Amino acid sequence: MTDDLLAELRALLAGETDAIANAANTAALVFARLPRLNWVGFYFLQGDTLVLGPFQGFPACTRIPLGRGVCGTAAARNETIVVPDVHAFEGHIACDSASLSEIVVPFAMGGRLAGVLDIDSPVLDRFDESDKILVEAVVRAYAEACDKMFFFEKKNQKTLAS
Repeated sequence: MTDDLLAELRALLAGETDAIANAANTAALVFARLPRLNWVGFYFLQGDTLVLGPFQGFPACTRIPLGRGVCGTAAARNETIVVPDVHAFEGHIACDSASLSEIVVPFAMGGRLAGVLDIDSPVLDRFDESDKILVEAVVRAYAEACDKMFFFEKKNQKTLAS
């Protein structure tokens, strides 16, 4: 399924550089193809805050400060975070009470943090190492397809440490 999803995503993104359109299609495809999910979406960095972008699922938190919750922590650390039980994650922000596990993958454009892809599941311990590898590949495919200027036009982007 991994290779099929990535091939389908690359075909879907081919020739399109708009970051919002690509985020919408990426979120929709992941939501449709991966089992046992209840939310998939993007947050884009604006200053020191992640702001809700295209998503699939119930309405979500619109702004998350860097360092808060799973999304803000993943962004601040610039690393993927897999949470087997969101209730055990100190500072978890419960946007959907049905969510029990989560994976968040940050992405950069031109060496600068640009946002995160957040995926929630109503199943405890839903995400494993193979999911981490897959979602990181999805984020790379998304970032490679997008026009970097969308992200550089925003002020106060945080520069990532190598």
